[in-house]
Amino acid sequence: MNFNKVFIAGNLTRDPEVRALPSGQTVVSFGVATNRVWTNQSGEKQEAAEFHNVVAFGKLADICSRYLSKGRLVLIEGRLQTRSWQGQDGIKKYKTEIITDNMQMGPRLSGSSGENDQFRKKERSGDMTKEEIPVIEADEPASEESFSSYESDKETKETFTESDDKGEIEVKDIPF
Repeated sequence: MNFNKVFIAGNLTRDPEVRALPSGQTVVSFGVATNRVWTNQSGEKQEAAEFHNVVAFGKLADICSRYLSKGRLVLIEGRLQTRSWQGQDGIKKYKTEIITDNMQMGPRLSGSSGENDQFRKKERSGDMTKEEIPVIEADEPASEESFSSYESDKETKETFTESDDKGEIEVKDIPF
């Protein structure tokens, strides 16, 4: 069995760079730094940073380019892929990248600047609604139905009253 899955959480080292493939599909690339802290044999705390190249395609690339910026905390789920090409000097070159399947943004840095200022100003003014928060699952196609308001979700959920309470749960009722 083979398995190629990567999860990293770190900070962007540069703003996302947007490109388009000849097919017209959007591609974005950016760097993410992760830190590792450990104690060596003499008891001293050691720290090292690892730098990762990350690539996203399609709708996920659009979301990354719009909402991510240098310094932003991000969780990336994807797979490793190494590509190779012939350099102008005739030497074969390699680059290992994380191809993003899903992305989750961490909290925004206060006072940060970048191409996402319009989004940040809107967020600070309190004008944001749930419909404006992007869905970042790469597997699901985005549609109008995927953006439902909180009120419509609340109406469909069952409400329980005290009369529904049948007392304590007995050990024999637990399925495991």
